[in-house]
Amino acid sequence: MPQLYLKISTLQLNCEAYLMKNIVTITIQFYYKGEQHAPSMTVELDELILAKNDLSHFYPLLAKENNYDMYSYEFEMMQAEDIIFSDAEGLVADHIVDGALDLAAFKESWHDSNLLQQLKAVARQHMDIDDLEKHPELKNALTEAYKLGQKK
Repeated sequence: MPQLYLKISTLQLNCEAYLMKNIVTITIQFYYKGEQHAPSMTVELDELILAKNDLSHFYPLLAKENNYDMYSYEFEMMQAEDIIFSDAEGLVADHIVDGALDLAAFKESWHDSNLLQQLKAVARQHMDIDDLEKHPELKNALTEAYKLGQKK
C-alpha cells in the first residue's frame, strides 16, 4: 500500500499534464471621473490553482495587467464593482451563470476532475485498465487510498 500512495503523490506533483485548460475572460466595468472603464484580461485558472493563489485576487491582477495604480481612487472604484466572467473554456464554463462564477463549485469540480485523471493514470500504468469507470470498486479503492494519503 505505501507504494501506491507514493505513486499517487508523485502523480499529484505532476498533475499539470492531466489538466483541462480552464480559460476565462474577466472584466470589470466602472466609472471614474465621468468616464466608463472596462479593463479586462484572459486568465488561465489552472495556473492560479496550481500556484495556490486565492482566486479572489482578480482585482489586483486586472489592475496590474491594465496599468491601474493599486493605490489610487480609480482602483478603489474598480473594487466596488463585480467581476464579469465571460468567454469561458473548459470546466469553468459550467460554473458561470449570467457573468458570475460560482468559485467554490468550480474549485470542487476542478479538484475532482484532476483526481480522476490521476487515478486513471495509476490504473492504466499498474493494471493496464484504460476505462476506470468500468471498475467502480477499483476507482473507489484508489480514491480512498488517495484520501488516506492526504490525511498524513
